[in-house]
Amino acid sequence: MRRVLFCSAVLAAAAAVAVTNARPAGALDEHSADGSHDAGGSRSGTTQAEGIPASGANAAARIAASPRRAEWVTIKVGPRDSVTAWVVYPQTTARAPVVIAIHENTGLTTWARGVADQLAADGFIGIAPDLITMKRSGNLRTDWSTDSGRAAIGALSNDDAQRLLDGVAKYAMALPGALPRYGVVGFCWGGARSFLHAAHAPALGAAVVYYGTSPASEQLATITAPVLGLYGGNDARVNATIPAADSTMKRLGKTFEHHLFDGAGHGFLRGQEGANGANLKASVEAWPKTVAWFNRHLKK
Repeated sequence: MRRVLFCSAVLAAAAAVAVTNARPAGALDEHSADGSHDAGGSRSGTTQAEGIPASGANAAARIAASPRRAEWVTIKVGPRDSVTAWVVYPQTTARAPVVIAIHENTGLTTWARGVADQLAADGFIGIAPDLITMKRSGNLRTDWSTDSGRAAIGALSNDDAQRLLDGVAKYAMALPGALPRYGVVGFCWGGARSFLHAAHAPALGAAVVYYGTSPASEQLATITAPVLGLYGGNDARVNATIPAADSTMKRLGKTFEHHLFDGAGHGFLRGQEGANGANLKASVEAWPKTVAWFNRHLKK
């Protein structure tokens, strides 16, 4: 009964957003998403479903009100690199697996930190690294301009991104409350990096890809971790890469499950107010699949 009431409330929230936020759906590439890659999103006071990550507009408030312990850390990766990261711990005395939240193409934002907080609420050690820490200056623990973020991320090779993710995973799994198992979930640019990390890291336990492009066929051959893909139905550029990945993964006997959410656009989890309610509906459906995937593959 409790789950029925929750689902009813969420559907009501989706309907409210559809009425109050009429906004045409559009297929948007990973470099623009829905125009709100900024730190907190461009809108406020919008309906927010519980049990899923906050939207861009609501992330700062969610973090401020979170009862979970969180901290900034600096992770040394190799002799000359370091990564600034936001770590959030679940409210449990039991050891927990790690899930790394890989940011979009603007570097670490308040929204990505909010994803780490939700991962902790769902029973994981959530860690959101800033993979372009070494590409920028200033206060590394505050959000910054989206334009400079995009410029910096263009200078980060995939090899460097994967090396940094390896370092973050090693650090996080060595935390006192961590189990020696980890997963990755990425969004947009980070979604593509999440899929590529599955091809790169044999120790990875599970990967979740939110609206990120798929790797080349030869890279898919090295994947051992199960991969879950979650895509907006109105995201033609990204979705064009799904069929080849699906057929190749099946032919190779690898696990790739994917879902398309009708009417939702690119960046739907952050831009929950968009696409006439379709983005919120997609978010409400996609996040439980994410949690179930990590529970299945990291808590066994």
